[in-house]
This record gives sequence, C-alpha cells and structure tokens, in this order.
Amino acid sequence: MKKNNWSKMVQTFSRRSGLYIIFFVSIFLLISILTAVQPAYRFSSDTLSNWTKEMDSAIFYHLITMENRAYKQSFPEGEAEIPQLSGVFLELTSNVKPTDPRSFFGNEIPGFSIFDNQLLMASENDFTHFPIESNPPLEEVLREREAVLTGEDEEETGDAEETEETESKQTTGDRDVVFIYNTHNRESFLPHLPDETDPNSAMHGEINITNVSDRLAEGLKRKGIGTQVDNTDFGELLNERGMGYHQSYEVSRDIVAEAVAGNQEIQYMFDLHRDALRRDKTTQTIEGEDYAKILFVIGTGHPDYERNLKVATELHGLMEEEYPGLSRGVFQKDGSSGNGVYNQDMAENALLIEFGGVDNTMDELYRSADALAEVFSDYYWDAEAVQSDE
Repeated sequence: MKKNNWSKMVQTFSRRSGLYIIFFVSIFLLISILTAVQPAYRFSSDTLSNWTKEMDSAIFYHLITMENRAYKQSFPEGEAEIPQLSGVFLELTSNVKPTDPRSFFGNEIPGFSIFDNQLLMASENDFTHFPIESNPPLEEVLREREAVLTGEDEEETGDAEETEETESKQTTGDRDVVFIYNTHNRESFLPHLPDETDPNSAMHGEINITNVSDRLAEGLKRKGIGTQVDNTDFGELLNERGMGYHQSYEVSRDIVAEAVAGNQEIQYMFDLHRDALRRDKTTQTIEGEDYAKILFVIGTGHPDYERNLKVATELHGLMEEEYPGLSRGVFQKDGSSGNGVYNQDMAENALLIEFGGVDNTMDELYRSADALAEVFSDYYWDAEAVQSDE
C-alpha cells in the first residue's frame, strides 16, 4: 500500500515538475524573442498604453481589490461587481466598447475619429467647433485662380504701417526669437476668390494665409520681438518632389530643421493655417468689429508635447481676458486622424495656429493677427522678466 502511495506521489511530482519546466522554458523563450527582435517590432509602453487606454478603468481597480479587499469599500454603490470577462476580452481585441455605440463605427465612418481628440479649453465647448482640414489633390491646390483684395483690406494693411508710435521700448535687438511658417501656404479665403465657391478649393498662390503671417510678424516686430518669416511655397516644393498634398509636413519639416540649425536664437515657432469651417464658427464680433477666430492645435504624437501645451493654454487664457471669444480654444490632436506631430517635436514652444476659416476676410484676419501680436508680446516680455529675475 505504501509502495502504491509512493508511486502516485512520484508520478504527481513528475507531472508537476514537467509542467513547471515547460512553463519556465516558455517564459525564457518569450523573453528571448522580445529582447532579440528588432526594436521596431518590440512592445513599448506606448503600444501597451494604446492597447489598454480604451478599457474601462474600473477593470484595473477590481484587479487591485483582489490583492487588498479594503479598497472594495470605496466602490460606488452598484459598481462592486467585476466587469464580465467577455466584455473585457472584446475591448482588448477589438477596441469596441459594448456600452459606447460610437466605438462600433468610429473607425469605419470617414472623419468620425476626430471626436476622439480633445478640445482641452474652449470659449464654447461644441463638437462643431473642431477644426476641419482641407485635403484636396495637389493639382487643385496649384490651379491658378483670380484673387482680389478689397479697398477695406488694403486700408487695413496700411493701418499697420501707421502705428509706429506703439513700438515697444523693449527689444530683442538683432535676434529673431520667433519663427513663422505656413505648411499649407496656399490656404486662401473665398471672399477673395470671386470665381470659387468650394471650400476645399479655396487656394491661391499669393492671397493666402502667408499674408496673415506677414501681418503677425509686423505686429511682433513693433513690440520689439524679432521675428523670422519663411516664404517657401510648399505646394510648388511638393510638386517638384513628386509628392502629394498629404505629405506637406514632410517637406515643411526640412525647412523647420534648417531654421532651427541656422538660428539658435529661436524660442517660439508658429505654423499658421486657416480652417475649412464656415463663417458662423470662425468669426467673433468684439466691440462692433469682426475678428477671425483663432485655434491653438497641439500634436500629441510625440513625448514632449506638454511643453507646447503649456504655452498654448496660457496664451488662450490671456486672449480670453483681452479679447473674449476670439480664441476657440486649445485642441489636442494625436496621429489617429492626422499628422499628430506637426513638427512640434523639433523645438520648444512650437504651436500650430488656425486663423479663421474659408469665409473670413483679410481685414478680419489682420485684426486677429494684431490681437495675437499684442497678447503674445505681453506673454513674452513677462516671461523674459521672470527669467531675468531668476
């Protein structure tokens, strides 16, 4: 009898030992594969984060309560039960949430993924105020069109030259500390394109967002802030390289790299665009005058986006104080529905700024450029004063 018991114990031990050995060998092989594979194919913290970010956070809390039951007392009433494993598995494998109907078709409907981005701060928190980016074929971008400036627009341009008395006593000297460029430099405005009605075709080689960049630079220089404006025609550059309009940020990245390498004094970098939204979403009346609204866009597709986010939120707050309603807010955008980086990983304090929409006029845009120059100059010189005190 004792021999039979001993034999059974030996057999049980042998089976368990075999399982243990197989388990440890499997773990060893898995670790070997994960560490030996090329870096591009390894799991990263970002990969795991993206994989699990859509899961209900209560799942992780339930896992903690398995180790320490005292935490179970803090659950809201009616939520003490662990979510069904079938639902957890579904979320992990498909990013579909049974409790969120949007997740069933969010990746199937073109443009719907924009609602997964975050409007962090806003004067009016409305989904309809999310930016819309035109993405026409390159040949449509380069097509020649008639463009006109009204007398009022020309008068507004002249007004900028007559405000020299407002020049700041503070100055950066011969240092250009702000760099302005336009990745979509041909983005234009329908009021100045008499033969064009399609918002996606509001493009022109001369009357476009670059005029706003020049106006902003003039305002900053009057405030003593040295500013460099890039005049590259990225549309033509794309055509020369045989690239598509969706590759605009690839070519503008080269220009940004040259600017950063050639001017070590650059402290702020602004990429100006215009939105494809219509007038009712992009216009604000302040003291009887119409302004083109401004939106700060921060790409979160790189690890250092928070430094840019800080600048954008502070500028939004200052603008709300001086020009209530002019800023549409701060919009965070990852790579799920666009570039997600926007060259903002190449320098500190890099912002993408949307000026107005397809229906705004140059005089409205110039007013907004002057307003931003005023607000930013206050922000800049206050920051300089703090640094000098330190």
